[in-house]
Amino acid sequence: MSAVFEVRHSLRPMLETDLPRIHRIEQASYDYPWSLGNFTDSLRTGYCMWVREAEGEVVGYYAMAAAAGEAHLLNLTIAPLWRRHGLGRDLLRHCLERACDHRAENLFLEVRTSNTAAIELYRSSGFVDLAVRRAYYPSRVGREDALVMKKDLMC
Repeated sequence: MSAVFEVRHSLRPMLETDLPRIHRIEQASYDYPWSLGNFTDSLRTGYCMWVREAEGEVVGYYAMAAAAGEAHLLNLTIAPLWRRHGLGRDLLRHCLERACDHRAENLFLEVRTSNTAAIELYRSSGFVDLAVRRAYYPSRVGREDALVMKKDLMC
């Protein structure tokens, strides 16, 4: 058994006091991270935002918008040291359940075409490729395409 599961894990709604830790995880995870303002605005707007804790420390989070029968996963991140232990899959499962709570029929997302680990997670969780948004994300050399993915929800 992985040592990551030997500690107590929990999920809870994101709080404004979580934002400094979340922002540090975001900065450690991406070349072009969300800003602290992006998280603050999303939380204040009322997006569905949850954190994954391990022994009281935030180790992952997601942000999802839901309206008019659709949900959109905006951000799902696990801290680098906590990856590859199933926490992202578990957080995604929780997100899908919350999308159902909001009566969404579909969950959409965009992912960098270079993020093969995330694409594999989403495909193995029932997401299908829908489209490619050309030059969607900033990158070190120009812009990078985004793969648009969709999962039909069976709520």
